[in-house]
Amino acid sequence: MGKSTVVGRVAEKVRLSGIKVGGMTSGDLKSASTRLGFEIRDLLTNRTGVLAHVNQAAGPRIGRYRVNSEDLDRIGAEAILSAVKDADLVVIDEVGPMELTSVRFKDAVRAALSCGKPVLGTVHRNAQDPTVREIKSGHGIEVIEVTHENRDRLTDALAGRFKTQKDPQ
Repeated sequence: MGKSTVVGRVAEKVRLSGIKVGGMTSGDLKSASTRLGFEIRDLLTNRTGVLAHVNQAAGPRIGRYRVNSEDLDRIGAEAILSAVKDADLVVIDEVGPMELTSVRFKDAVRAALSCGKPVLGTVHRNAQDPTVREIKSGHGIEVIEVTHENRDRLTDALAGRFKTQKDPQ
């Protein structure tokens, strides 16, 4: 279990407690046990797309994958912006080299961080981008490293924090 799994579990626990969770998650696209790429999912609409794939014909190359810029903007960035407007908790999984190829995605992340709502996100450890530096040094932002030792207890601890942050309407 890694950081995306922790975020997914936290989002589900918070959602089950009655809090509206929006934003985007990403996950592996596999054939048998071989990773072919990454999927992107809008948590409010459940729309999915391809973030990156080994057979993607065009787009920025990150390792052996090419980023699907259209789905990243149309699903990923839009999911974040929709969550800023319509959700109680904004999820961004993840801010990494693939996602950072999109100016629209970076703008959506900035909008989420400045909207005043709680944000739960993941940042790729090796991402070197001004947006990542902004995130890590931002006021009111807590960076927690997911480790083998803490990953199991993080789910309940983080879910508890977000369950208590919902503004009364």
